[in-house]
Amino acid sequence: MYIPDIYKNEDPEQIRGFLRKFSFGILVNRNYGKFWATHTPMELEQDENGKEFLYGHISRENPQWQSFASGEEVMAIFNGPNSYISPSWYDHENVPTWNYAAIHVYGKISIVEGDAVMNFLEKLIDRYESTVEKPIKMKNLSPELLLQARGIVCYKIEIREIHAVNKMSQNRDDKNFRSIISKLEKTGEPNAIAVAEEMKKCPR
Repeated sequence: MYIPDIYKNEDPEQIRGFLRKFSFGILVNRNYGKFWATHTPMELEQDENGKEFLYGHISRENPQWQSFASGEEVMAIFNGPNSYISPSWYDHENVPTWNYAAIHVYGKISIVEGDAVMNFLEKLIDRYESTVEKPIKMKNLSPELLLQARGIVCYKIEIREIHAVNKMSQNRDDKNFRSIISKLEKTGEPNAIAVAEEMKKCPR
């Protein structure tokens, strides 16, 4: 991913926080000579040596997984808030643009099997059920329902490289920077408001 230096995010903690917050990503690889992409949640984990992985799963009926065993290089894309920026919000003539945050993760993929599959699914359920009024627990699910786990393929990606972009009008002077934030907030649009909040966190 091409990222101008001014928009690069190279803060490891910010990147980890982003991957955990915006964990519903797009897994991309080549299979049967074509590009394949699947939208799926992926969870960031560390092993006992501090090595970082992304764990995820897709349907066993999805042919994308059939190339995973080769340990091929894959890409996972994660998108954060984004919004259109109107040139009418500046005090000078300019062009339209878009503010956004995104991360591309590159690494080697492998299939997860055995008890590790159920451990992954339990963590996944616990995380997303934590905000539900009456959360379910995997241990309370019937054996018949748990058999559905046979219909998925779990994988892990050994992270080799991360490209993170945080394009939030860092190239604007203070006056126009504040104007953009104000205009975004006035739209009332959730994505625009989220971008305004991200802009407020940018060092000036």
